[in-house]
Amino acid sequence: MKKLLLVRHAKSNWENRELKDFDRPLNKRGHKNAPEMAGRLLNNGTIPQLLVTSPALRAITTAEYFADVLGIEKSAILKEPGIYEASSATLLNIINEFYNQYNFIALFGHNPGLTNLAINLCNSDVYNIPTCGMILIHFPFDDWNMISYWTGDQKMYDYPKSTLE
Repeated sequence: MKKLLLVRHAKSNWENRELKDFDRPLNKRGHKNAPEMAGRLLNNGTIPQLLVTSPALRAITTAEYFADVLGIEKSAILKEPGIYEASSATLLNIINEFYNQYNFIALFGHNPGLTNLAINLCNSDVYNIPTCGMILIHFPFDDWNMISYWTGDQKMYDYPKSTLE
């Protein structure tokens, strides 16, 4: 079985309007939420084998917080340029190329692509993954290439303002 954790980057800072979207850092709430959400995974024993992230600063920083809390080497975080501004279809193509040696991968990305992907993979009723929100999806396959729309089963949905812990 393959497991995919979709994580939207934590809340970003919009103060410097001259920064390119790609270079926006996390804001104070983002710096608080990312380790908190990673801690929830750790407390549940839900630890991905690999972290794959958009190369945008806010996504990388979120992934690094998760790596710190989950005990994963930051150098092992894979940056995938195709995740930035990706559509659901592009994200699915990236997932289909994941290495089969990993059965549990976390993908850090952006809306609207991430939310649309969740809806399409498992008919999720989450219509807007909030910043630092997470959706865990299980698939009945041994090969990432077999994953397609409507083949997943949503197992968890959590976000910073939820009362789940």
